[in-house]
This record gives sequence, C-alpha cells and structure tokens, in this order.
Amino acid sequence: MGRIIDADSVFLNGKFIGNTTYQYPPRRYVIPAGLLKSGKNILIVKVVSSSGKGGFVPDKNYSLLTPEKKIDLRGEWSFEVGYAQPRQNQGFRAGAEMPLVAQNEPTGLFNTMVSPAVRFAIKGFLWYQGESNTGDPKAYGQLLPALIKDWRNKWKQGDLPFIYAQLPNFMEASYLPEESSWAEFRQSQLQALSVPNTGMAVAIDAGEWNDIHPLDKKDVGERLALWASHLAYHDQEIIYSGPIYKSNHPKGSELTINFDHVEPGLMIKGSDKLTGFALAGEDKVFYWGQARIVGDAVVLSSPLVVKPAFVRYAWADNPDRANLYNKANLPASPFEAEVDHSR
Repeated sequence: MGRIIDADSVFLNGKFIGNTTYQYPPRRYVIPAGLLKSGKNILIVKVVSSSGKGGFVPDKNYSLLTPEKKIDLRGEWSFEVGYAQPRQNQGFRAGAEMPLVAQNEPTGLFNTMVSPAVRFAIKGFLWYQGESNTGDPKAYGQLLPALIKDWRNKWKQGDLPFIYAQLPNFMEASYLPEESSWAEFRQSQLQALSVPNTGMAVAIDAGEWNDIHPLDKKDVGERLALWASHLAYHDQEIIYSGPIYKSNHPKGSELTINFDHVEPGLMIKGSDKLTGFALAGEDKVFYWGQARIVGDAVVLSSPLVVKPAFVRYAWADNPDRANLYNKANLPASPFEAEVDHSR
C-alpha cells in the first residue's frame, strides 16, 4: 500500500489485515489464506492524518500481489471524511504556547541518545542529518564543524573520523537552473570537508522526489563504509569518494573544472551527454552549460554567458540532471564556485 500520511489501518472484505502508525514506512500487508475470493472484493483503508488532509503519497507501489500476477490498485477510490478534529488553541494565535516536543528542545537529543555513549571507546562517527536545517543552510556551515569538534572533545580520543551523508535528492525536479536551499545546504556540507579527518558520502542519486526518508539505504550505507575503510581502517587502495570540486580555469568563454578523486577516471552515467552544469556571468543569472569530459577535467561553455563568473553543478532540490561519476560508480558532489580570473 505504498506510503500513507500519516497512519493507516487496512481491511479486506471486512477483516483487518494490518496497520502502520506513522507515514514513512512502506506498507506491506500479508493477506491470510482464504480471505481473498473470486469476483468482487472490498478493500478499505482507514487513514488518520495528524495535520492537513493526508492521504496516499503519489508514485508509490499500490498493488495486490499473488504468485501469478500483480494487480494495480491505483485509480479512482471512494472516500469519506469520518471526523475532522477542531484546531486547538496552541500555536494558532499570537502569544499562544507551542506544544512541547522533546526531541526539538535544547539538550533533548544529546542528553538522551548521545551522552550515555560518551564513556565508550569508539572508532569514529557516521552522521546522517540535515533536512530540518535546510531553512537556514548557511548556518549549518558553522553548526556541523562545531558538532564535530564538540563530540571529539567529549570522547577524548583525538580527531576521530567523522563521516557524514550529504543530503539526497528530494522534491520535484526543475527544468531550469534555480535557487535551492537544499543545494545551499549541500554546499555547507561540502565545505565541512576542510575539517581534518572527515568524509562525505554523496547521495544525490539515492533519494526519492516524494519521500524525505527514501528506501535506498544500501547505496548510502556502502558509500559511508568506503570512507570508513579509508579513514578509520586506513585502506589506502580503496576508491572511497566520487569527484570533489577542486578548481576552475577560464579561457575565453570556456571554463575548465578540475576535481579531486577522479580515479580511475571520469564518466557519464546513463547517457551520452554530460548534464547538470550551469554557468552565470556577473549578474548571477544561471543558464545550463554545454559540458564535456576532457581527460580528468570537465570543460563548460554556454552561448548565453560570454564571460563566466560563477559555476554550479547539481544545484537543485532534486538535481535529476546530474550524471557525472568516476569509474568506480561514485557520483560527483554538487558545488557552487566563483570563477577565478586572476590567472
């Protein structure tokens, strides 16, 4: 039953077959033998939404599966609103107190989930967080290094490896270059690599446009593990990162982009055309660039930008055009950079 906002209970021919209490898990319910019958069957889903109208999340798997066939359950459904809870006083008028949410209170997460582990010796940290900070992405450029420093101080084991996942792709894709708080946030995460003994797993190809908790945990976990093998276990032979922006060199209307971690070579994934790069002049109005791989670099140009002043790659909430990888099948990190005209 795909995903439902927020909670659901499912009944087939009047018999309860399963329920889920919050919106993020995929719904997979097993029908008891003998309950499904030939001819007409009645499937009822009771939905409870904590705010808004709730309902079925689009583009998920809604189907009835048997050993012989798959029956698509998408289409027209009958529905009825059973009850609408009147709004409470909290938060809907000036001066009203917002309800207490323990996980969002100062020290709420640290004291309950992190502090108890400080007494244990560890090998390093794997960190996946950030969606709730995308409203102020630049601040995260200070918050993440501060967190790394604080935790290392508390564990008293030196500069322990701190490896984090960059935000995945999310929300609807855009046809044109655009401003993006999610892209700005990824830039703050990219800049945190300047902190010694840190690593970043790129995940812009592992998300889902309609799910802030995407199902593909395996690719992200394996990319974090590659960094851990290198930083924590000192494997010097492993390819552990995709391409990371290093520098740019303009020549006329063309711009050459150089990367770290290009081994064992750059490649385009899933296409014969390199996409996802955008160029802008001094006005910072971005246009898609025409990009090609030349050796271990990418060369860009745009007929609409005579003198490039800024360059971006995969700069969007959902950068679905981004297809630059190294030949170890690891994606390049999104980035924004000012063009260096000093050379």
